[in-house]
Amino acid sequence: MITLHHLENSRSQRILWLLEELELDYTIKHYARDPETQLAPKSLKKVHPLGKSPVITDDDANQPTTLAESGTIIEYLARRYGEGRWAPSLDHPDYWDFHYWMQYAEGSLMPPLLLKLVFNRIRTEPPFFIRPITGKIADQVDDAFTNQQIKTHFRFVDQHLASNEWLLGERISAADIQMSFPLEAAVAGGTVGQDYPYVQQYVNQFQSRPAYQRALEAGGDYQYGPA
Repeated sequence: MITLHHLENSRSQRILWLLEELELDYTIKHYARDPETQLAPKSLKKVHPLGKSPVITDDDANQPTTLAESGTIIEYLARRYGEGRWAPSLDHPDYWDFHYWMQYAEGSLMPPLLLKLVFNRIRTEPPFFIRPITGKIADQVDDAFTNQQIKTHFRFVDQHLASNEWLLGERISAADIQMSFPLEAAVAGGTVGQDYPYVQQYVNQFQSRPAYQRALEAGGDYQYGPA
């Protein structure tokens, strides 16, 4: 049996989606964020030393396996249980494109989005008497770096999706699962608008899949899901 250690409003939602696409038997252990810090609870450190989600344990493997990191979990599930459907083999023409998108999601696309989130909090969460200072710093960083990086990346992704139904073409793959979180988080946060119509269309497309909908029901409240 596979157990997903699922933190609310986190990357682990996309693991749930893949588990549903693969029609696997699994159980969920739910974790709530700390209401003050919004970080994962300390109890997750009993599962993995970093105390982050997602983490899975797979008791169906030859020996019990515990895995962290979305990309690793997604590729493990796709290759072990996907019957060649969700992750191309090394000799497949799409192999390197697949690995590009798997790495790009967290290595290139997520960092500026996270910076944007951090600086938005800097504007609103410090004591009111220093907000003008922290807000000015945040504005300068956004103007000089973050906003331009976000535009560059979303223009790139939008142009790719203009001529591809899925990231690898006509067929969905585990790379689409990996890319789902940063894109839907950006849509939910208002980053994606009319300037990136193909990104919006793509997010609507995967959020409409029956397996995605089942994952929403299984995971509970998810602030980045369909409006």
